[in-house]
Amino acid sequence: MPRYRLLVEYHGSGFSGWQSQAEGTGIQDHLQRAILRFAGEAVVIKGAGRTDAGVHALGQVCHFDVGKTLRTDTIRDAGNVHLRPHAITIVSAEEVPESFDARFSAVKRHYRYRVFVRRAPPTLDRHLVWHVPVPLDVGRMAEAAGVLIGRHDFTTFRSSDCQAKSPVKTLDQLDIVEADGEVHFLVSARSFLHNQVRSMVGGLRKVGDGRWTAADLKASLDAADRRACAPVAPPEGLCLMRVDY
Repeated sequence: MPRYRLLVEYHGSGFSGWQSQAEGTGIQDHLQRAILRFAGEAVVIKGAGRTDAGVHALGQVCHFDVGKTLRTDTIRDAGNVHLRPHAITIVSAEEVPESFDARFSAVKRHYRYRVFVRRAPPTLDRHLVWHVPVPLDVGRMAEAAGVLIGRHDFTTFRSSDCQAKSPVKTLDQLDIVEADGEVHFLVSARSFLHNQVRSMVGGLRKVGDGRWTAADLKASLDAADRRACAPVAPPEGLCLMRVDY
C-alpha cells in the first residue's frame, strides 16, 4: 500500500486537539474525512505530535496508507477543498517508504510559545498568544531556563493524564527572546510529556514577574511532584513549528 506524508498547519482554536474524538472534532478526524471524500477510501492518519485543544501548528507532520496510488498534488489540493471552511491546510504531500512513521521516525520536535506583554489585551492575535499584562524580565527567565536543559525527571511538568511510560526526558533547547512586544519561548526535544512545554512556560512566567527565582524553579523540578508546578500556561500561545527526521 502506498504511504503518504503530509505537512499540515492549523489554527487550534475551535478544535478538540489533534487526537481523533468520538464526536469527530479532532483535527485528525477532519483530515481523515477530507481524504475519504476525494479518495473514496477510509484511512487512518498518524501524526508526529498530539497537540491539545487550542494549540496550533505550522509544521505538523502526519502519514497515512491508502490502497491506491494518488497524485501528491491531488492530495494537497483536493484535501484542502474538502477541509473548508475549517482552519486546517495541507501544505504539501509526498510519497514515502512504508518504513517512515510520522511519530516514531521523528528525531526532534520544535515548539514556540508566544507571550504578548502589554497592559491592554491583543486584538488580531488574541487566540494565538498568552496575554500577560505585567512586564517580564527576559534575562531572569533566560538564566532560570538553564536549570531545565538536559535530562531530567519532569514529573512536576507532566499532566496527570500523560500516558508516557517514563517522566524522564531530555530537553535540548529552551531559548527566550523578545520580539515586537512579545516574549517567545523556543523549545526543542526529541519528545515531550503531555503539557510539559506549557507547564515550563508557566513556571518561567513566575520567574519573569519576580514571584519566583531560578532556585524556586529548580526546587519545583526537583520535587518531581505535579503539586509543585506553577499554573500551566494556556494552550493558545503554543505552536508546533517543525518536526525533524
